[in-house]
Amino acid sequence: MEQSAFVPSLIWVNPFACLLLSIAILPLAAPGFWESNLRKLLVSAVLIAPVIGLYLAHDPVAVAHTARDYLSFIILLGSLFVTSGGVAVRGDLEARPWVNTTFLAVGGLFASFIGTTGASMLFIRPLLHTNAERRYVVHTVVFFIFLVSNIGGCLTPLGDPPLFLGYLAGVPFWWTFRLTPMWMLTMAVVLVIYFIWDTMMHRKESPGSLARDATKTLPLTVAGKANLLLLGGIVAATALLSAPWREFAMVTFAGVSWFRTPAHVHRINHFTLHPIVEVAVVFLGIFFTMVPALTLLRVRGAELGVRHAWQYFWATGILSALLDNAPTYLAFLAVGQGQNLTPEVAGVPHAILKAISAGAVFMGGLTYIGNGPNFMVRSIAESRGIKMPSFGGYMLYSGAILIPVFIIVTLVFFTA
Repeated sequence: MEQSAFVPSLIWVNPFACLLLSIAILPLAAPGFWESNLRKLLVSAVLIAPVIGLYLAHDPVAVAHTARDYLSFIILLGSLFVTSGGVAVRGDLEARPWVNTTFLAVGGLFASFIGTTGASMLFIRPLLHTNAERRYVVHTVVFFIFLVSNIGGCLTPLGDPPLFLGYLAGVPFWWTFRLTPMWMLTMAVVLVIYFIWDTMMHRKESPGSLARDATKTLPLTVAGKANLLLLGGIVAATALLSAPWREFAMVTFAGVSWFRTPAHVHRINHFTLHPIVEVAVVFLGIFFTMVPALTLLRVRGAELGVRHAWQYFWATGILSALLDNAPTYLAFLAVGQGQNLTPEVAGVPHAILKAISAGAVFMGGLTYIGNGPNFMVRSIAESRGIKMPSFGGYMLYSGAILIPVFIIVTLVFFTA
């Protein structure tokens, strides 16, 4: 998002705050109302309207830029969602802790090369099927969001939207491999925590559940393999093309996948458009209501006193969890560029860009709205009958598990 010349008053952050409260409270207070995507769209539209009116009067270019960014965002997520939904990984492994941990590790690696959305959609369904006989599954889905939908995507610009925006802003394509040590440490620590947790949950399962799980095993097979080529085409378009040809190519690949995928493959995946529609309507509200907050952050970001790498890591990360990580990445990159620091890469020192990049990618997992795939994974899990935590309940998980891990990352990489 380009910098706006118009600076609103602080009161214009209220529509965004109201949207966050709606996402947090309505699923608990009015679950019947919030279940409908049409009603979510209504809430988003009501909160968007005054913000759009304000910016149409004072800075209509910002509205156009936001609409463009939102459209690119949804086309990217939607094309990956549809295409990966045409790949059915069939089979049923015994859901032992080491099997689940391997799923998360492999999914986290794939996330850097086919995107967190592609990897999330590719791996969440077989993981849920593998764990269908187990009662305690919620923690597995939560850790999946941590690792596959967020942390795993930091090795290439294809992995997560903020890194792709950084690539477009002048960060060399291979620069993100400098994040490998951070990726390895964070993945390893969270995987160890998950393995211990899942081992304890596995011991709580009833003997009947474990017996059914042990007997209902089938080797993994892949149906809809042609969609893997289409997924590769989407990744290539993301890396090689510019707008609008990039978006046109994505829509084309997704359309081919939709019409050429056999119906039985979609049935195997329990594939519906509900998760991506939910993401589209919720993030429509997020993208537009957060414009005043991002404008204030760009203009007054220096007042936050953020100068050191560890401060950039936490400031970028925490706001990524609340504002969506892609625009927050650009906002803090702009803050860093405006501080006249050593311009080693994209106008900032390597250490500062590492902190911004890791903060945006890693801490997108702190809330459901920090990154697009988070909502999709939750919606798919709920469609399988898994009662996922509320907005606040999820943050209890993420705060207890991820914040200590990020403190370790800070001490190891950002305090020198």
